[in-house]
Amino acid sequence: MPRSHPLPKIWLMTDARFGDDQLRAIQHLPARSGVVFRHYDLATQQRRILFAQVLRICRRRGHILLLAGDARTALRWHADGFHQRSRGHTGLLHSAPVHNAREIADVKRSRPDLLFLSPLFDTNSHPGARPLGPLMFLRLAKLAGPKRIIALGGMTRQSANMLGPRMIHGWAAIDAFRKKPA
Repeated sequence: MPRSHPLPKIWLMTDARFGDDQLRAIQHLPARSGVVFRHYDLATQQRRILFAQVLRICRRRGHILLLAGDARTALRWHADGFHQRSRGHTGLLHSAPVHNAREIADVKRSRPDLLFLSPLFDTNSHPGARPLGPLMFLRLAKLAGPKRIIALGGMTRQSANMLGPRMIHGWAAIDAFRKKPA
């Protein structure tokens, strides 16, 4: 995917909770959305097979596909980028997950294109985890500097609209995409 391609504002994080509906959910994303492929629990061969299925859908729909993992594997698997805090020496898109000020400071050295800051709100992915809330989220987003922030954790299209483009570049979710399209 050329770097001139605009970075998506809507991102789906893959998750085993989708079950058989995951590929359908990716197909129903608005064109030119983003997908972060995770599935750490799968054996490498199974993970690669599922990744190839997701990649085909992403190419047809114009989605950007990031592999959660190292840059070298992302390059071998033909991903558009990788999702990890460490830096890879490639021309791939690089996103990094961050949850607090220490992680933001650590990741600045790797200069990622996007930061997925979470959890903004309560989330089913981490039940019982304390969410950042809007005020702490804003403070951390400012600390990140000019990085493009993707809000994650209990996000929906409505909550992303409430935050506005001055606070975030976009949003990511799992459960918001598990619902039937309207």
